[in-house]
Amino acid sequence: MKVGVLVQFTSKTDIEAKFTELKELGVDSCQLVCWDRPTLHDDVMVEKINKAIEKFGIRVTAFWCGWEGRRVWDFYEGQLTLGLVPTDYRVERMKMILEGSDFAKKIHVTDLATHVGFMPENPYDPKYEEVLVACKTIVAKCKENGQNFLFETGQETPVTLKRAIQDIEKALGKGNVGINLDPANLLMYGKANPVDALEVFGEYVMGIHGKDGKYPTDGHHLGDEVPLGQGKVNYPAFIAKLKEVGYEGDITIEREIDGDEQKKDIRMAKDLLDKLIAE
Repeated sequence: MKVGVLVQFTSKTDIEAKFTELKELGVDSCQLVCWDRPTLHDDVMVEKINKAIEKFGIRVTAFWCGWEGRRVWDFYEGQLTLGLVPTDYRVERMKMILEGSDFAKKIHVTDLATHVGFMPENPYDPKYEEVLVACKTIVAKCKENGQNFLFETGQETPVTLKRAIQDIEKALGKGNVGINLDPANLLMYGKANPVDALEVFGEYVMGIHGKDGKYPTDGHHLGDEVPLGQGKVNYPAFIAKLKEVGYEGDITIEREIDGDEQKKDIRMAKDLLDKLIAE
């Protein structure tokens, strides 16, 4: 395991400056994140990213593709606005993720990740099968492009997520469906303890976000995201469990604030993760 950092970008982002910051932080990998659909068709940005990858020797371990439309990160409006679950947004968002797969191919990235949304726990809920149809389309596209499709954890329980993966595998075969495990999300959405979640779906984990957070304290709002090491993710136990299940990929630090405080928290997170990985 090695430590990387998450990088968000649009067509206006100075990618060379972002990769310079990664080197200054002492990391050799990142996940790239884009929520801007026009950027997925920007060949100039593709060229800039490929040049930066070659110049700085940075490995892009995953492309995290966002989606258009209204989004509210809570337990009420979130049900209606997030991911592929809301009927009103599903088709266009699926198309955007397919476009993200093609963008990832152009920058030679083999893992494509996104939030699917509040997938129903009940497999007989009509929306469960509807979302699976969309996911199967995306997984098939990823297979065509030589990629893995990764579910970002948080909005569904570990059992629901594992069931969805297995149901997709029944239709399309095994090999290119997995999980980008964000341990903080599991806590912030009140869905699971991340250490225990590895007992459920550990064999499917292909990527990790290094993030920390707290459990929700009411039924409307997510728990707070906090600096790594200051939340409820038991990182010593989590890293030990990752080693136990045989995970050898990177842990990509995500801190959902901006500015100097974000850089400070990323450095602190890297020091802590490097220490735990080395033990």
